[in-house]
Amino acid sequence: MRFFEASPILESTLEMILLLDLQGTVFYANRTAEEKLDYKDGLVGTSIATVFPSVKQDGLNAPDMSDILTGDSKKTMAYRGNRTCFQTVVKVVESSTEEGPCYICYVEDTSEKDLLEKKIQQTRQEAEEALKVKSEFVSNITHELKTPVNGILGNIRELGERENDVDKLRLIRLVERGCADMTSIIGNVLDFSKLEAGKVVLEPREFNIRETLDYIKSNHIHKITEKGLDFFMNVSPDVPETVIGDELRIAQILNNLISNATKFTHTGKIMVQVAKTAQYNRQVELFFFVIDTGIGIDEADISKLFKSFSQVDASITRQYGGTGLGLNICRQLCRLMDGDISVESTKGEGSVFSFHIWVGLKKDEPDVVTSQADVEATIRNLRNMMGEEERAQNAFGSPENTETIKKEMSKLILCIEMDNWEKAENFADAIKHLTENAPKDIKMAGLKLKMAVQKEDYDASVAGHEELKRLLNIPEVK
Repeated sequence: MRFFEASPILESTLEMILLLDLQGTVFYANRTAEEKLDYKDGLVGTSIATVFPSVKQDGLNAPDMSDILTGDSKKTMAYRGNRTCFQTVVKVVESSTEEGPCYICYVEDTSEKDLLEKKIQQTRQEAEEALKVKSEFVSNITHELKTPVNGILGNIRELGERENDVDKLRLIRLVERGCADMTSIIGNVLDFSKLEAGKVVLEPREFNIRETLDYIKSNHIHKITEKGLDFFMNVSPDVPETVIGDELRIAQILNNLISNATKFTHTGKIMVQVAKTAQYNRQVELFFFVIDTGIGIDEADISKLFKSFSQVDASITRQYGGTGLGLNICRQLCRLMDGDISVESTKGEGSVFSFHIWVGLKKDEPDVVTSQADVEATIRNLRNMMGEEERAQNAFGSPENTETIKKEMSKLILCIEMDNWEKAENFADAIKHLTENAPKDIKMAGLKLKMAVQKEDYDASVAGHEELKRLLNIPEVK
């Protein structure tokens, strides 16, 4: 039997260490090995095959021992002195002592690790099952909600076509608008649930990108022009006519961004710009920009925009509504199309939302390359131009500001006289926005006018309009 004097390091290590002679007999075991394996007479003199029955006792060079002696780690069961066992990872390497060649056997007890992995796997499976149940529940409940809402919406529209009374029509339109908003919210919740569960599958097909953009524009132009805003859509010449992608999801992203721009813009413009930025192996990168001259976002709040169920602040939710899911859904959809979405904004000066995606090319589509520098220059020029216009409009007393206020007040009084309070509220919002930097008496007059319009109080609205005209020294609004 060999004698081996161990160093303190070997004795204190957490790993079990066994030294074996060429016949596979243990001639040294550290303290950790003795404690974990717990042989009554100690491990010294014990065959390695007793501790690891997968190893035969007929010599270390036997074929059935070759796996454990390659120097690679191997999972195997270790048997204690009482013949109970536990899972280990064993590594045997050749070495030598002063008395000659030997083998060092490193043994790691993985029983706790394996148990933890099983628990993690079980927890993961339970979480996946819970997510599946939640997804199915959300899918079912949103379907159940959409059915009665769509029923109400259909009936209320039919009722609106039959009704001539102005007051009743106004109430009908409010109900119709509420149903449309509810349908949009239900759709967002369903999309978010599907994306969270990884169940959204893209459906790429050939489509004409310019026809799609024209259709999107037609969906928004009425509401945008009702607010007195200008709307422009520009597609760079190098963008292919026909691409291969998920047309509905691309339209969903654009519709969401344009709707947000419309909601948060009181004066000025909304512009959509599309450019091609790269092409590799019949795949094209398209960049979309949605630019507005709206209320803008403080730099500190930008990080909140793409979080689920998040708005910049509570006042935004109270004033403008929404679930805080739209932009999160847009980001997830962009990433499904190998892209992403971002925003640049300045408080009070508008925002630029941009997203890029990859789409396929038809076989007969020619290759046209656009440099990134050209795209960046285009958006920079657009951003600077619109930013300058917005700053000029917001600078109270400037010619641009004065002219815009006159136009908005002319539209406002016309809507009041026609009893069109929904449109009137849009123009009152714009006037309040345009007078935010005015002297206190004018600013308060703009606020009072907006409040009167919100209450649909004809006399107070007309009086407020006249008072603001007087303060602004506008003799006549044509």
